[in-house]
Amino acid sequence: MGGGARHRIGPHLNDVFGREAGSLADYRYSKAMRKAGSGGLVWTGATLDAFIARPRALVARSRMSFKGMKEPADRKALLAWLRGFSGDGSDLPPAEPTVTVEEYGLDPKLLAIAGDPEYGAYLAGECTTCHRPGGGEAGIPSITGWPHDEFVIALHAYKRGKRVHPAMQLVAGRLSDEEIAALAAHFHRAEDGP
Repeated sequence: MGGGARHRIGPHLNDVFGREAGSLADYRYSKAMRKAGSGGLVWTGATLDAFIARPRALVARSRMSFKGMKEPADRKALLAWLRGFSGDGSDLPPAEPTVTVEEYGLDPKLLAIAGDPEYGAYLAGECTTCHRPGGGEAGIPSITGWPHDEFVIALHAYKRGKRVHPAMQLVAGRLSDEEIAALAAHFHRAEDGP
């Protein structure tokens, strides 16, 4: 990091925000990291947070030997520090609290589909194989109580390969627009109780 930064076991992290994963020409990345970058993985606050939490959950077969940082507050502090080494920091937003249809090139009409929460509950079994239905986190992000639009955008981004995670891309790729809307309705409502 900083003025004398150079590649070591991993690549230097100056200007990591906004950079395509695996894209520094003078560093020897794993095939998995180069594939993730060519598949659309860009380092933002959200993707870096997911990677720091569980590197191999985001980029399977990454050479990153670090198992992950469990505490969200610790990751937030680390990301805030890393931001200081991307540009002068003043041109960067403080965070990416939401994702937008524009960011992923999605049709805004997808957000207007009224999902059936009961149908979403029926479909949720595959989701809760990994994500905890009660909303807890154990290295896998909680999806219970997610804002509807963020849930819909995220699943469509996985479905179209705009967000990279092999398991999520596989699951989302099998879902119709109506099924995604139903899951969003179910998980948004799930915070109200079982």
